Amino acid sequence: MATNDPFDPNVNIWDECGETSEASNRPDHFIDILQSPLERDSQEFLAKRAKEEDGPGVGVSRALESAVMRNVFGSDLNRRKFLKAVGSVAAYGILSQFIPFDSLRAMTEDAVKNIEKKKLKVGFVPITCATPIVAGHALGFYEKYGLDVEIIKTAGWAVSRDKCMNGEYDASHLLAPMPAAMSMGLGSAAQDWRMVTNVNTNGQAIVLANKHKDKRDPSKWKGMKFGVPFEYSMHNLLLRLYVSEHGIDPDKDIQIRVVPPPEMVANLRAENVDGYLAPDPFCQRAVYDGVGFIHMLTKELWDQHPCCCFGISQRFINENPNTFIALTSAILDATATAEKADQRVHFAEAMAPRNYLNQPSAILKQILTGVYPDGLGNIKKVPDRISFMPFPAQSMGMWILGQLRRWDYIKEDVDFAKISDNIFMSAEVEKRMNLMAEHNKNIKWTDIPDTKYPVYDIYGKKFDPTKINDYINNFTITRTNG
Repeated sequence: MATNDPFDPNVNIWDECGETSEASNRPDHFIDILQSPLERDSQEFLAKRAKEEDGPGVGVSRALESAVMRNVFGSDLNRRKFLKAVGSVAAYGILSQFIPFDSLRAMTEDAVKNIEKKKLKVGFVPITCATPIVAGHALGFYEKYGLDVEIIKTAGWAVSRDKCMNGEYDASHLLAPMPAAMSMGLGSAAQDWRMVTNVNTNGQAIVLANKHKDKRDPSKWKGMKFGVPFEYSMHNLLLRLYVSEHGIDPDKDIQIRVVPPPEMVANLRAENVDGYLAPDPFCQRAVYDGVGFIHMLTKELWDQHPCCCFGISQRFINENPNTFIALTSAILDATATAEKADQRVHFAEAMAPRNYLNQPSAILKQILTGVYPDGLGNIKKVPDRISFMPFPAQSMGMWILGQLRRWDYIKEDVDFAKISDNIFMSAEVEKRMNLMAEHNKNIKWTDIPDTKYPVYDIYGKKFDPTKINDYINNFTITRTNG
């Protein structure tokens, strides 16, 4: 990972000023002539450090040095003035008298060198939500952090859950509600699992069979059959939210069936379901195959809603803390890269092969770039049709838990905040995200909220996690009141 050296006076570490150094603007052939002995010593010192860029722990070490220097100097301009005045070598020596840089570096290098378990098995379901996990493998993000990861394609979520809980997977691509369900014993034995990061936000759609092009009003959907990929999924919760707001009781007026994502299109073609709320590529694949159309994107219900996550057990974290840090960093790095518009086509092509998503790259490009036919004769342009915003905000966890309570998956009132704090690792991930951003200027997170409990606008209603019971009880159709 390329990082900016905080002892280099010719780079802007903290993006606080647009100033460029004199040296950086000089023609290359004048540099040696104009350099003073102080500058030459500094250049030799920095060149030696630059050769360490690929060494274990160097990125984290640079981040720690940068954080310390920010506290000392307050601004990037002050840091650069100091370095130019005394030179990088002297600055390192002066600051090392007060700050144990070598010890800090030794600690980080020791952690990376002592990854407890380098060979890992990570499960994934072949959908575009898994982009950071799948393309992360294809494009070498795990190796970058010293890990040897085998990613294992899994047909559906019940299988993923079982393989996680019996120890076959060290970590896995999971649906956002699954770590909570697994920890609380909903649908399975209880086992402590953690929602580490979102691997995607948005990225789902409601698809209807072509014969229903005249049934765009959901209040007319009584008697219809819908597929969702799992009970404990955002797909199920969002479908229930949508139809119930149009007067349709999801348990009485329609049928909701669990259909593994790879089987969605076949079930639509065979008329086993009238539609589904599902992940891509199977929404766009229905259009591609001419059997369905996109009724609406789920971002229209809740923009930047969570969908899938990177899940890991508390036991694994306890037993392999260094591996956990390396694995989380790899996933975050891949997620940040996937969010960039100029990387979307590259990631789509990387995921197309049979061992990954096994889909035409044209479909994956339509999804990831957001330029796509909707099956109704339109070409849509929605750049954030799928996004990769990794921060697992506590409000997301609270909404999921509240909806599980609303529909009686959770049978009694619980301390939503306490459970969410325990399962959704927002504090730990925020530390890791900020550390990565400090030492890599190419990473700019936009999804870390200013408050622990941000208020969301979800399909026309404000969701304030501090008033969660009021929110749940404000719905006309709910299982908490019959």
